[in-house]
Amino acid sequence: MITFYEEKNFQGRSYECMNDCSDMTSYLSRCQSCRVESGCFMVYDRTNYMGNQYFMKRGEYSDYQNMLGMRDCIRSCRMIPMHRGQFRMKVYERENFGGQSHEMMDDCDNIMDRYRMNDVQSCNVMDGHWLMYEQPQYRGKQMYMRPGEYRSFRDMGMSGMRFMSMRRIMDSCN
Repeated sequence: MITFYEEKNFQGRSYECMNDCSDMTSYLSRCQSCRVESGCFMVYDRTNYMGNQYFMKRGEYSDYQNMLGMRDCIRSCRMIPMHRGQFRMKVYERENFGGQSHEMMDDCDNIMDRYRMNDVQSCNVMDGHWLMYEQPQYRGKQMYMRPGEYRSFRDMGMSGMRFMSMRRIMDSCN
């Protein structure tokens, strides 16, 4: 469960959420702090799971905008289900599963060093939930990937972003 607050330091009106919420603006005019009591969530600065994404696990975020470097309020959130079992994802150098490809079953802190790939523009997540990062060493902007085929990151609103590291979401999300 995640609770969002209009003001910093858990003040003002609040909204509790235990599932996906595509548009929080009907519950809160703004959100400046939150508390994750259980589970893991991706939060987005635009409605319908669009815009910049941030991974949040159990903890208190009294001023998440400063902590995470967000410029805008949280507008939507998605609960990440706990995954037990193997992790598998195939990444492709080009859109529509083109170019060089590699299958991964564990974290990759630098796709250039490991596979000599300087870009990932599409992927197929077969098992597990993953976070992709724009910089090596799991830094920079993030994108949440759940099982499915992703033919074009550009079409997902990630135009111009390069993904240089990938990590399995293995946190205790229950």
